[in-house]
Amino acid sequence: MSEKILYQRRLAGLQDYQPVWQAMQAYTDQRDAASPDELWFLEHQAVFTQGQAGKAEHILMPGDIPVVQVDRGGQVTYHGPGQLVGYVLIDLRRLGIGVRDLVTAIEQSIVDALAELSIAAHPRADAPGVYVQSGAKIAQLGLRVRRGCSFHGLSLNVDMDLSVFQRINPCGHVGMEVTDILRQAPQQNRDMARLMDSLSRQLATRLGYSSSPVLDDNQLPEL
Repeated sequence: MSEKILYQRRLAGLQDYQPVWQAMQAYTDQRDAASPDELWFLEHQAVFTQGQAGKAEHILMPGDIPVVQVDRGGQVTYHGPGQLVGYVLIDLRRLGIGVRDLVTAIEQSIVDALAELSIAAHPRADAPGVYVQSGAKIAQLGLRVRRGCSFHGLSLNVDMDLSVFQRINPCGHVGMEVTDILRQAPQQNRDMARLMDSLSRQLATRLGYSSSPVLDDNQLPEL
C-alpha cells in the first residue's frame, strides 16, 4: 500500500481571495488519481464571501470590503488579516470517506488544536464550525465537493478586528458573537506557524495520513 501524505502549502503574505479561489477550482478540476492531497494555509486580504445558500439580507453593511459570491456551502462569512485560513484539497473517494467524515475531522482537529492552547471549544450539530464555552464562534467551516474531491475549508480566528463581523450575520445567524484566540487566551502570541503545525498534524492523524510535510515553495501551484 502506498504511503498517504497530506502536503502543506503555506502561502506568504496577505492573499487576494479571487486568485486563490480560482487556483482551488483549477486544482480540483485538473487533478487525477495520482494528484497529491494538499492543505493550503494563508491569510486573506479583507473580504466577505457569500456561499451558495447565502441570503442577501445577511450582508448588513459591507462598506468598502468586497463581497464575493462563491461556490462553497453555507452563508456569508468574513476573511481577513489575523485569521488563519486552511483550504482542504482532498480526494475523498481515494481516502474512502464522506463529506460528513471530513467535516467532523476538521472540527475536531480545530478543537484539539485549541485545547493545546488551553482553550476549551466544541462543534455544534445545528451550525458547522467551532465554538468556545460562552457560545461565541471561533472557527468557520465551508466546503465544496466536486468530482469526489473537496476544496474550500476552514478559517480560525487568531488575532482579528472582530468589529467587522458586525457588518454581517455570521454564517446567517443574527447576533452571533464571534471571538478569537487572543481574546480567549491573552497569554498566547500570534504564532501562525505553530497553529499550522498543530492543525495539519491533527487533521492528518484523524484522516489516516502518515505525514503532513511542508512543501518547499510558498506559491500557488502552476496549473
